[in-house]
Amino acid sequence: MSDLPFTLDQLRILKAIAAEGSFKRAADSLYVSQPAVSLQVQNLERQLDVPLFDRGGRRAQLTEAGHLLLAYGEKILTLCQETCRAIEDLQNLQGGSLIVGASQTTGTYLLPRMIGLFRQKYPDVAVQLHVHSTRRTSWSVANGQIDLAIIGGELPPELQDSLQMIPYAEDELALILPPGHPLAKQGMIQKEDLYKLQFIALDAQSTIRKVIDQVLSRCGIEPRRLKIDMELNSIEAIKTAVQSGLGVSFLSVSAIEKELNAQILYRAPIEGVQIKRMLSVIINPNRYRSKAAEAFCREILPQFTSLDVSFDRVKGE
Repeated sequence: MSDLPFTLDQLRILKAIAAEGSFKRAADSLYVSQPAVSLQVQNLERQLDVPLFDRGGRRAQLTEAGHLLLAYGEKILTLCQETCRAIEDLQNLQGGSLIVGASQTTGTYLLPRMIGLFRQKYPDVAVQLHVHSTRRTSWSVANGQIDLAIIGGELPPELQDSLQMIPYAEDELALILPPGHPLAKQGMIQKEDLYKLQFIALDAQSTIRKVIDQVLSRCGIEPRRLKIDMELNSIEAIKTAVQSGLGVSFLSVSAIEKELNAQILYRAPIEGVQIKRMLSVIINPNRYRSKAAEAFCREILPQFTSLDVSFDRVKGE
């Protein structure tokens, strides 16, 4: 080990500089001084006999050698974290950690309830929830940065052979109106009525918007014919706008349960149409899976699905 030309601390510093874009911000994030960071980088470059940063610009830019070391360094650091977590598992859930990922809607409205139940059973386990796009979440599972995730979209094609994807639960999309809307009084809505309404939607480039459009298309509703009068950047903002009478929207039922119960939003049924998508659990079968992750799969996930799903095959390596 003493013959290695780098240390774990130096890899952590390299990763922080790459993430923060400057030596100073990296030093602040690691709670060390900037001169200490600069000295470690100088020592690392001397030991490797290659420059790791182009120092001409305002932002710290990695050289080709720097990018190569960072790629391997991230794998090394992830493996070190897995090692620590495996050792912590010897305490039989009296400690350790669980890292769960999710796409936006699932992570905002479903996962917090799951994590709350898990924490009641295992209060000594530290739990993290990472909410990102389906693509980014999938890569985090593949890289071992997340134990498992629940997503509503498709796996990136390049990860379909390396990740295990288990159909988990159906997520229904609902057309929501303000309670005073004229269509709220007529009951069933015809599909053609949709194209006369003023819609509020997420930004067209957002992952959730694209998923919603795909699901609508599969159900015979043409997203391009919908009149999008307003685009907002959050589900909560859309709910508030609909409540205020600014338009209507399609949202996941899991995101509007409280508002429906309080009768501040109205869910309008569409004749002959049920708009559903499948949520899936994704894991990496080739990575170490902690006892905390196994307990979450075995004890928590089955309580939040109406499907006959078995997680017996979700085993740690």
